[in-house]
Amino acid sequence: MIKNAIYFLILVLLLSACKSKNKNRDPELREFTFEPVKGIRFTEVKRRFSNGYSFNKQGFMQKPSWIIEVAAEDTMLAWSPQKHKMQKFYLQYDHGNVYNFAAEFFKVKHISKDSMVFQRVQVDGKVIASDIRSDVNMTFYANDYIKRINAKAEDLQRPTRADTAFIERRCAEVNKNVDSAFAATDPVEFIPKSKNDKAEKVSTVDRTNNRTEAYDYMFPQYIIRIGNAYKDFAYQVAAVVDFQGRIHVKAVYNVLPEDAEGKKKVAQGIADIYMNSRFDVAPGTTLGIPHNSEITLTMIGKANKNP
Repeated sequence: MIKNAIYFLILVLLLSACKSKNKNRDPELREFTFEPVKGIRFTEVKRRFSNGYSFNKQGFMQKPSWIIEVAAEDTMLAWSPQKHKMQKFYLQYDHGNVYNFAAEFFKVKHISKDSMVFQRVQVDGKVIASDIRSDVNMTFYANDYIKRINAKAEDLQRPTRADTAFIERRCAEVNKNVDSAFAATDPVEFIPKSKNDKAEKVSTVDRTNNRTEAYDYMFPQYIIRIGNAYKDFAYQVAAVVDFQGRIHVKAVYNVLPEDAEGKKKVAQGIADIYMNSRFDVAPGTTLGIPHNSEITLTMIGKANKNP
């Protein structure tokens, strides 16, 4: 009886130990392990949307920039441009092949000593969002592998011929109609011809709210100050700057609906009279190709008080 009780107790303890194991705590229960790549430094060489390009139709460009190294099953090192060193992050297992580190979620799609492929995903609860937020694949090559193939990371990271062909097609599409546009990776430039006029590109980067440098070319904002105007004025507008540098006002902000059309005509007149004559306007370009792009433009005029 005593032996049976002991055997029963041991069985219960073994079953209890088995039940207590789970994938969150035990990497051996997961679909794969990072063990084969521990201590290998990887550099991101390409980042693509599911369409195979570095760009989407809105002009957003994926720029490969990560340098990572798996230090342990629960520790990822990533290069910090701000601190100029590899920074340690907790590598948290979430579910399936999904992990979290550096405040981002990634689905591991491929792993080997030479390369890794991560899908950047948006996770809401335990569900991966199926929209553009999860539409990015990141390819990493081991630094030693890059050397073996006699390549340079910066060359591998450049846009491809397919990217160029895609952008050429998009430019041809939007340049047919001033109501069409996409974001230019090299935004519009306003170059004053006189010291009485000034142009300022406003940065909206805010890392605390995840507003990266991409916001500055996806949603470019400008403040134009015009001296010696016929009278004081201030208009903030949404405008398309076409591939030839001409400004087309689409809407005026902060006006009553009944005044919208009249204010739009006035703002367009200001753009035609002052912007075209007092500024050289360089259109936005992507991969060196000029195309229509949309901007937010604040035009402020000051009349000469001492004629």
